[in-house]
Amino acid sequence: GSSTGQAPGEDSEVILYPQAIFRDPFRRGNNILVICDAYTPAGEPIPTNKRHAAAKVFSHPDVVAEVPWYGIEQEYTLLQKDIQWPLGWPVGGFPGPQGPYYCGVGADKAFGRDIVDAHYKACIYAGINISGINGEVMPGQWEYQVGPSVGIEAGDHIWASRYILERITEQAGVVLSLDPKPIEGDWNGAGCHTNYSTKSMREDGGFEVIKKAILNLSLRHKDRISAYGEGNERRLTGKHETASINTFSWGVANRGCSIRVGRDTEKNGKGYLEDRRPASN
Repeated sequence: GSSTGQAPGEDSEVILYPQAIFRDPFRRGNNILVICDAYTPAGEPIPTNKRHAAAKVFSHPDVVAEVPWYGIEQEYTLLQKDIQWPLGWPVGGFPGPQGPYYCGVGADKAFGRDIVDAHYKACIYAGINISGINGEVMPGQWEYQVGPSVGIEAGDHIWASRYILERITEQAGVVLSLDPKPIEGDWNGAGCHTNYSTKSMREDGGFEVIKKAILNLSLRHKDRISAYGEGNERRLTGKHETASINTFSWGVANRGCSIRVGRDTEKNGKGYLEDRRPASN
């Protein structure tokens, strides 16, 4: 623990408890990757162990009965190793303005697809509930989606998928950045949009449940923002498909709001909401 800044040198042991197992896409065979959470020798969760408290919430009978679904959109940026500048960008310079890169194809628009595809295949092999990939708005930026996942499994799978991604970028000699705004100026930041629904939201009359949930989220906006990623104030500016970090808003099909509701959810009177505030990190 003292080697990782998780415990002092004079009492350095941190106890690991295995919580989720995945097949190892690198060594393969009978090898596995294991997600653990961390405790003191006395059995108390260490301060950075957020999973312990989450597990209590997700195991509560009322929560279990609602079968909470998460669909997490993990955006990230690939950087050139020696200069910390996005992959595909001219050294010390800028590519053409945003527009043709989102879901783009072609050697002048998509940079690092081999890494992205390798990550996707590795996650499938590992048993991670990965459900899609796409090129993002800023060149050198990509996204993958994990879910729909029930409860705490979403967190275990997103953490395992991040680890696998960093291993693959390491092999490729490229740097993975989860910074919410890696390039200042007229470039999109990187988020971790979180799609969420409960059983009540997915059933008839669910839109009213969604609106009540949005009201509750609005009342705790500052609390949520404080947990939604370091440096997020550089991303949530009200520009580049974000809402301002200082104000809460929601709307149907509005990508400039804190919370977006899809047209299909409005039409069907049930479905899910998307929290667009969480940062990529």
